[in-house]
Amino acid sequence: MKKRICVDMSVTLLHHGHTRLLKKAAELGTVVVALRTDYGTKKHKGYVPELNYDERKELLESIRYVDEVIPFDFFLDDAYLDQHNLDLLVHGDDNINMVAPERLVIFPRTVGVSSSELRSRVIDTLVSLNIAKDENNQTQNVARSLFDMIKKEFRMD
Repeated sequence: MKKRICVDMSVTLLHHGHTRLLKKAAELGTVVVALRTDYGTKKHKGYVPELNYDERKELLESIRYVDEVIPFDFFLDDAYLDQHNLDLLVHGDDNINMVAPERLVIFPRTVGVSSSELRSRVIDTLVSLNIAKDENNQTQNVARSLFDMIKKEFRMD
């Protein structure tokens, strides 16, 4: 019988780091994604995700490495794994879940990509486009201040 492998994710913005982790998890067994709820994302990350839980769940269910998606709010522990008949938790090397070491498989994160990094790139691009349209230095200063404020708000520093 294949092991049930849990991968906990927020997937506020889906990227190749997520799919690489899911692919590695699929090599170990049946992949069950514990997807953080909108409430849990707001509480843990400090903002409402761009895509709501159902939209993020639909995206994950379309990935060939994902067999099932279940909700969670904050952090995972052995009781959560037991409740859902999950054998192992697969996570990046930033894991803070309280799972017994024998039930935890850690993989290195994909270097140079994160949802926060992607958000920062999008904002930077939007600001650059707006600055390019207006040669007025005052506009550039306002745009840069707005960019810095948004980065701070979304904890992208």
